[in-house]
Amino acid sequence: MEKIINVTEFIFLGLSQNPEVTKVCFVVFSFFYTVSLLGNLLIILTVCIGNLFKSPMYFFLDYLSFVDICYSSVIAPKMITDLLAKTKNISYVGCMFQLFWSHFFGSTEIFLLTTMAYDRYVAICKPLHYTTIMDRNRCNSMLLGIWIGGFIHSLLQLALVAQLPFCGPNEIDHYFCDVHPVLKLACTDTYVVGIVLTVNSGTIALGGFVILLISYTVILISLRKQSADGRRKALSTCGSHICVVTIFFGPCTFMYMRPDTTFSEDKIVAVFYTIITPMLNPLIYTLRNAEVKNAMKKLWGKKFYLRD
Repeated sequence: MEKIINVTEFIFLGLSQNPEVTKVCFVVFSFFYTVSLLGNLLIILTVCIGNLFKSPMYFFLDYLSFVDICYSSVIAPKMITDLLAKTKNISYVGCMFQLFWSHFFGSTEIFLLTTMAYDRYVAICKPLHYTTIMDRNRCNSMLLGIWIGGFIHSLLQLALVAQLPFCGPNEIDHYFCDVHPVLKLACTDTYVVGIVLTVNSGTIALGGFVILLISYTVILISLRKQSADGRRKALSTCGSHICVVTIFFGPCTFMYMRPDTTFSEDKIVAVFYTIITPMLNPLIYTLRNAEVKNAMKKLWGKKFYLRD
């Protein structure tokens, strides 16, 4: 019986094999990643320095920015450096590490966005009971559940993939270690594993999307009973959230709500939820959300005024 020797490293094929395209991508994605880090860090500092944790919206927005920084940092730095590298290799352990943390922070973001939708539902539909329902203990419990849910999801993904034998080839047709491209390299039948992983990821993506859809449907219906000023403020806050949800859930649904197959478009679609969404989140929340924008103006405007 032939002994199966597991590979010790994988090689990424990357976004493109064209040197000119990779140079352009290096500049563009370096810019995107820098904007993502600075923008999300600005939101975190605004919430922390301004002591805005008392508001559940700011409380969850702060952690969303933290998750965005972590999520993009698991993938973007390696992808950016690989754009100029001749050999885009990653160790087996590093690949499993990237797979675990990308799914951990990705699923955590889904849970966070869903929780933020519930927060907006309570704030708009039950304003008199908002402070009672969304008190600090409730927010902390929700946050703990979000972290636990993300950990269980990513641990299951890792456990199912790590137990598979990989004896070659070792070329991953992607720019990071994701479930579907890695499964294609396993030296065994992965049909059952692929179904389980698809159900796991698909349930989270679809479940979160359905809850968000129901929440915002109820919110939009309830806005008809409010004043014009109340509708404007609510739509300003919810509009930014809906933009984030659309940009994030659209590509995620395309990637994970399907059987264990890969398409040539996967790498381009993955760019949206791994690189672009973490960059757009702070821009959308500051440019479309009047409350966040005013909080930044008050806090940082005061800081600069005192400095002068």
